[in-house]
Amino acid sequence: MNSPRLSFYEKAGYSAGDAAANFVFMTMILFQANFYTDVFGISAAAAGWILLSARLWDAFADPMVGLLADRTNTRWGRFRPWILWTAVPWAVVMVLAYSTPKGWGMGALIAYAAVTNLLLMTLYSMNNMPYSALGGVMTGDVHDRTRLNSFRFVAANAAQFIVGGLTLPLVAKFAVGHDRQYGWQMTMTVWAALCLVLFLITFATTRERIQPVQLVKFSPLQDFTALVKNRPWAVMFCMTLIHFAILSFRGGALYNYYHNYADRTAMFDFLQKLGLTAPGLAPGAPAPGGVLEWLGYIVHGDQSNPAGSNVADVFNSVINMLGTGITIVVILLSPALARRFGKKAIAVAGFGLAAIGSLAFYGLSPTNTTGMVVLTLLTAIVYAPTIPLIWAIYADVADYSEWKTGRRFTGIVFATIGFALKCGLALGSSSFLWIMAAFFDYDPKRPPGPQTLEGFRACSGIGVGLLFGVCTLLLIGYQINKNMTLQMAEELEDRRRRAHPTA
Repeated sequence: MNSPRLSFYEKAGYSAGDAAANFVFMTMILFQANFYTDVFGISAAAAGWILLSARLWDAFADPMVGLLADRTNTRWGRFRPWILWTAVPWAVVMVLAYSTPKGWGMGALIAYAAVTNLLLMTLYSMNNMPYSALGGVMTGDVHDRTRLNSFRFVAANAAQFIVGGLTLPLVAKFAVGHDRQYGWQMTMTVWAALCLVLFLITFATTRERIQPVQLVKFSPLQDFTALVKNRPWAVMFCMTLIHFAILSFRGGALYNYYHNYADRTAMFDFLQKLGLTAPGLAPGAPAPGGVLEWLGYIVHGDQSNPAGSNVADVFNSVINMLGTGITIVVILLSPALARRFGKKAIAVAGFGLAAIGSLAFYGLSPTNTTGMVVLTLLTAIVYAPTIPLIWAIYADVADYSEWKTGRRFTGIVFATIGFALKCGLALGSSSFLWIMAAFFDYDPKRPPGPQTLEGFRACSGIGVGLLFGVCTLLLIGYQINKNMTLQMAEELEDRRRRAHPTA
């Protein structure tokens, strides 16, 4: 293949965009619900409806943005301009969404939260969908695409690490002399400024190189009809729906696993071995300065600490940070593995082994904190290479459409995948609660009994393992293997060269 190789500079610049997106995405996943109830001051029911409605709107907005992006035609390309156009509004609305108006009534607060969250999710779709599609048109070299997505997800996981580890300490620091509402507003101002810089870097350093052989001259209905006939797209749509349902299902299940099933004394002892429990710190003493000292301060149990006080919170955070750290390292191996074995083979192996690791989690006793850490790290190791490869596979699906029909609609491919992703996240969170309520006598208003504790254990292990297994079976049925990927890339490059001889 003769497509130009992407430079380190361009791959790093592209990855900055997903790092920026994760400052919103991970804040939403980790903290938004508690922000609305504990800081903003609205009811859990109102917060739930605000989050659900915005997420469903976000899912439906993606296909609309995809259609518009495919039909965008500027000197900067089809997808790049959207990153520039949304950068400043994103930063402004990001701060507004985590600011609490003073002196407003409850109805006005709920309306403000609903509007700002809906605006933020709309901007997220308008930015992140074209950003994802941009990776599919920067190069036609299938190996370079894999390397590009590896850069992307190293940056994304680094942002997740920062958000998960530094958000609450920053909120607490800014809140000194003020209140937590001010702490959240200033923390999100810092994150928003960083997002703006990262988006501008992505826009300035990337280029769109793949031009369709024929311009879009078909109606949206014709686009969707052609897409539905694309079997690899159908497989990946279903796989994405279940894959991202796993993430939110597992997040809810593991939170309850660590906060209710896992033994607190065993978790405290594990953290103490890591030096995170600050045993000499007296309650009421000034909070220390470093991140690790803050974690120890939280574990110690001082209720006056605005960051909270719970050994399970910190153990959960530490185990997640360890998993994220190993994920960042292993992602770097995915390009070499994909070149040697093919993206499909690595994805099948990764999801299959993650299923086994998750099922093994069910066998752990409440006091086996070492086993919890070891299985988390092993599962992260086998799952990590699939993260960039799945997104490279989406670009292959767009290639397949062009290869078979002569029509390329990268935007709508990534947009419909985005729809599946958002629906999967919503479905995963809801299905965990439905399963716990229907089969394990779960009632959040009362302490969990033995049946409920068994439900947290079963969902964290068996439930997650079975879902990973379903994804494995779907990937086995995905028909684009290594040889077909190379064949498509070579034939499409030849078509483009003949259609655009001077490009």
